Amino acid sequence: MKRIYFLLFLCFGCSPSLTNKSLKTDLQNPRPEWLSAKPMQDRYYIGIGHSVKDGTNNYINSAKSSALEDIISEIRVTVSSTSVLSQIDANKEFQEKYEQIIKTTATDELQEFEQVDAWQDDQNYWVYYRLSKQRYKEIKDEQKRNAVALALDFFTKAKQSERAGDDVLALGFYYKGFGAIEKYLAEPIRIEYEGKEILLTNEIYASIQQLLDKIQLVASPTEIMLNRRVTSGTETVMVSAIYKDSKKPISGLPLKAYFEKGAGDVFPEYKTDQTGQSKILLTKISSKDIEQTVGVKVNMLNFADENASPIYALVAERMVVPKVNILLKVQRPIVYITSDEKTLGVNKSSDQITNRVKNYLTSSGFEFTDNKNKAELWMDINANSEKGAVSGSIYITYVTAVIKVVTLESNKEIYATTLDRIKGYSLDYERSSQEAYNKSLEVLEKEKLPELLNAILQ
Repeated sequence: MKRIYFLLFLCFGCSPSLTNKSLKTDLQNPRPEWLSAKPMQDRYYIGIGHSVKDGTNNYINSAKSSALEDIISEIRVTVSSTSVLSQIDANKEFQEKYEQIIKTTATDELQEFEQVDAWQDDQNYWVYYRLSKQRYKEIKDEQKRNAVALALDFFTKAKQSERAGDDVLALGFYYKGFGAIEKYLAEPIRIEYEGKEILLTNEIYASIQQLLDKIQLVASPTEIMLNRRVTSGTETVMVSAIYKDSKKPISGLPLKAYFEKGAGDVFPEYKTDQTGQSKILLTKISSKDIEQTVGVKVNMLNFADENASPIYALVAERMVVPKVNILLKVQRPIVYITSDEKTLGVNKSSDQITNRVKNYLTSSGFEFTDNKNKAELWMDINANSEKGAVSGSIYITYVTAVIKVVTLESNKEIYATTLDRIKGYSLDYERSSQEAYNKSLEVLEKEKLPELLNAILQ
């Protein structure tokens, strides 16, 4: 009975003290109402930001960024049915991407927001920001007026260049005009131009597309036969840019070359010369496909001087640009191989290293022949194992292998490597020799074969 009274005394004696301490803390630092329910105000956008105080970050700046992102989430991008975005994105394929880009940049550009309150405990920090809807609209309207004025100036210069017959310069001015108002693609920007009302963003986009529709790219030849072992600078294709109607050449037009099917190295960026031509340089074929395709098209991102915004890059994908394809008929390199593999000076029953090399090159698009006169490459492989020390019942053996590749036409060695004293050990020399050969194959697979292939295809 005394024990029960003692326990009750402890409970009643301690609990009020703990409760009072908790109440005292809450009274000293009460949680604000805006943490329980986000305030709703007609005149303001509201942002509540949070960050954990873990000692590894600037929690105040982190919470601020979180609050501004919360404000931006309240600002909607409304796509007008007459806007250029609506016209080029009928299936709404990238409207979400566009809106995300706009929101990301808008966070960095927010102005005149104010901090209303902040609250923290030992582990967390919250901040409450607001932004006047009226002031935000005034700032955005001013920014839009300035952007439209700049875009109209570039649009006017583009029209002047187009009428003067310099379509490449016109494309550059159209790009700059587009860049000035790219944040307003979802809106119909109506202006008066040369006595009539136009939708500026729509007109810029349409003007770019109309100029592109006048251009034709022609490749010569349209089909080439080449070996996978392309000699750098020897495989070229001429691509000409001309007007479809007059067939006149177009100089200074930026082009982009790329593998549309297959893989390899093709110099990517060009500009047509005074004759409207550009030499496309193909330096490497890395795919084993027999038929491959290199595409060449007008490089719209070049007009951005390597500073294309995410929005422009997104819209440029929707444009129909002049393009030409070059068909590559790829011949497999033919290899003649000789080998001499031994175990402790005696010919092996199976040429392990040679077979591994042949399998690798065959899967990489090479062919082998027994007629040296039909080959373009000669590969020679020599390997042997030698006895090492004996330690107790363990016998040690070393394998050394040498691989060389020579071009038969020029008799030039293009690759040579050595697997030097790869160690194996077992209960006798025969088995330890086999172990050394097995380890040699591992080194060959991981290090030497990719190196060999790269050397051959250079």
